[in-house]
Amino acid sequence: MRLPLPPLAATLVGAGIISFSAVWVKLATVTPPVSAFYRVFFGFLFLLAACALRSDLRSVSGRHLGFAVLCGLFFALDLYCWHASIRYVGPGLATMLGNFQVFVLTAFGLLFLGEKIHPRFVLAVPVAVVGLSLIVGVQWEELSPSYRVGIALGLMTAVWYSGFLLILRKLQAEAPGVSFFFNLMLISGASAFFLGTHLAFVGESLAIPDRTSWLALLALGLLSQTIGWTLIANALPGMRTSLAGLVLLFQPALSFVWDVTLFARPTTLVNWIGVGITLFAIYLGIQSSRG
Repeated sequence: MRLPLPPLAATLVGAGIISFSAVWVKLATVTPPVSAFYRVFFGFLFLLAACALRSDLRSVSGRHLGFAVLCGLFFALDLYCWHASIRYVGPGLATMLGNFQVFVLTAFGLLFLGEKIHPRFVLAVPVAVVGLSLIVGVQWEELSPSYRVGIALGLMTAVWYSGFLLILRKLQAEAPGVSFFFNLMLISGASAFFLGTHLAFVGESLAIPDRTSWLALLALGLLSQTIGWTLIANALPGMRTSLAGLVLLFQPALSFVWDVTLFARPTTLVNWIGVGITLFAIYLGIQSSRG
């Protein structure tokens, strides 16, 4: 898929689009699992239509399909935890915690792939802890039980998202001729299946109550799941990794800004300093994971 924008501009636009994901989740007056389901279900429909228009539909091997289904399972768990975290701690912090996946990926490489740890990673971890403590408060016991659950879910998001990225990397390496666009369609369909199965098992309604929720969920599927992901995935290969890592921080930074401006999140100067420190730590983690 050819991009109408230079790689840097496309990445900025894609990150900006995805930064609204948590906003759409917050605006949709449905439960977190339902909003997660509609994100990937609508995304699957949009991607299916786009693949059909681009003559990008193809048959794949059982092995490739198996990796896509596994990738979809991890993405479903990622969205399940992240959407719930948004409800407890707000769009900004939930998105920030999800981006801690850079630390999980580096730790995985160290423990299971025999990769060497970079000095920047050693620095990034305590810096991230300091930044996060400035955002949420130093005294853990002073936080409400629901807020603690939201933080835990946000950190679990990072774990599941890391697994998704590792499997996605394997999926793309298995068949380099298959477009990311087509793979994302398969992953979205698989995620919708798993989330839909969960909702059916617990007997939760899929009803969308009002027009605001319809628009928010459609935006999740079209903008976040389809357009934003496609812009970034196609642009990143044309950028230096150091610049790409810096630009991608645009997404969690903007998500926090939207939380403050649109939902009146109480934020002090100390909290903003914590946001800056946390983003810096994430950037260090991104650079250490890329050598």
